[in-house]
Amino acid sequence: MNSFFNLHTHSNFCDGAGDPQEYVKAALEKGFHTLGFSSHAPVPFKNNFAIKDDQHLRQYCTTIRDLQATYRDKVSILLALEIDYVVGITRDFKDFKQNCGLDYTIGSVHLVKNGDNDRLWFIDGPKVESYDDGLKNIFGGDIRLAVTAYYNQVSRMIRTQKPDIIGHFDKIKMHNHDRYFREDEAWYHSLVMDLLATIQQSGSIIEVNTRGIYKKRCDDLYPGQWILKEIVKKGLPITLSSDAHRPDEIDGYYPETLEILRNIGFKSLVFRGDDGWKEQAL
Repeated sequence: MNSFFNLHTHSNFCDGAGDPQEYVKAALEKGFHTLGFSSHAPVPFKNNFAIKDDQHLRQYCTTIRDLQATYRDKVSILLALEIDYVVGITRDFKDFKQNCGLDYTIGSVHLVKNGDNDRLWFIDGPKVESYDDGLKNIFGGDIRLAVTAYYNQVSRMIRTQKPDIIGHFDKIKMHNHDRYFREDEAWYHSLVMDLLATIQQSGSIIEVNTRGIYKKRCDDLYPGQWILKEIVKKGLPITLSSDAHRPDEIDGYYPETLEILRNIGFKSLVFRGDDGWKEQAL
């Protein structure tokens, strides 16, 4: 199997640009065998990134299923959601999976909660200022407290929500740029290793996400190469996604990432086929 896949794809149903059919056409042009759509699931607060509400969610699901039927003989189209997890605020993943009949779920943390305080630290998006302001105002500038809260939230998501795929699990580093912490610090290393132990017990698949590099927001993959070396030692399953927000991004930084993964020692990737999860040799 020489063609490729992407399981993390956004469109104009959430914060992506372009109609889903444009992404399908791009997938066909690039010889993909599988394209999974994963718009941001609705969240119960004002935002500019997720599907608006349940009515738009139903429209999204219908649109992707129609594309699935239309292109069945040309490319495998899958229906998924990237679901945010915030303790006490967001909906259970199983509700979305059952109500929408999803093929799989991607679990991600973009907003970090500080204990019982309902204010959320937004760690994503193009603005470094949002990251800095949230760290200062919600966590009092205590980066260790904030990063620990992030990894605890990801760990709890994995244990309670059981996502099929864990999205960009070290995204917390994106706006850091070694300003607040270094990844070789013992406390940070410990948090990552504890999370890998949780993943090892969960059966979830780790996403290798290329978006930070091709959007020039990060110097490394999510997760970074030192983490990938630990992942291959533990024999944990990985998948490859571009987290595309435009049709031309569906294979962003793929050739380079494939070479990195081979050099680290990975032998295969996991993807969702029409009849379940499968391995594809690297």
